[in-house]
Amino acid sequence: MGLFLNTTKAKFYRLTIFCMVSVFLIVLADWFENYSSTKAPDSLFTTLTGKQIDLKSLRGRPVIVTFWATDCPSCVQEIPDWIRLYQQYHAKGLEIIAINRYYDPPSHVVEMVQLKQIPYDVVLDINEQHAHDFGNVQLTPTTFLLAADGTFVFSKIGLVDFTYLGFQIEQLLKG
Repeated sequence: MGLFLNTTKAKFYRLTIFCMVSVFLIVLADWFENYSSTKAPDSLFTTLTGKQIDLKSLRGRPVIVTFWATDCPSCVQEIPDWIRLYQQYHAKGLEIIAINRYYDPPSHVVEMVQLKQIPYDVVLDINEQHAHDFGNVQLTPTTFLLAADGTFVFSKIGLVDFTYLGFQIEQLLKG
C-alpha cells in the first residue's frame, strides 16, 4: 500500500509541475505575442535643431528611441556605440532618436551633442510627455527598437548589447 501511495504521489507531483509549466509557457507566449504586436505611440518630436519628427512618418524603416541624460555615466558611455550604429545603418534606413530626460538642463544637452558630435536626432522631453508615452520611462538609459510597421521589437533598461542590437537591425532591414 505504501508503494502505491508513493507512486501515486509522484505521478501527482509530476502532473502538477507539468500543468504549472504549461500554464507558464502559455502566459509567456501570450505576453510575447501581445508585446510584439504593440505599436509605438503616435509621438511628435521636436529636435534640438527645431526639426519636427512625426514617429508615424518613419514607418517603413526601423527606428531606435533611446532615453538618456547627460549625467548618466552609462548613457554617455553608449554614445560612441550609437554613433557607430547610426553610421553603419542610417543609409540603409535606420533612424535613431535620443530623448533627454526632463531634468537634463538644455544647455548640458547641447554641449554634449556638440562635444560628442552626435549625428542622430536629439529631443528634449521637458514636460515628460515622451517618457509617459513610452510606458512611463523612469530610468536611463532605456532603449526601444521599433520595426518598420511601428511595433516594438526590443526594449532594454540599462546598457545595450550592440552586437545583439545590430543583429536585430539586420533582420529588420532584410524584412
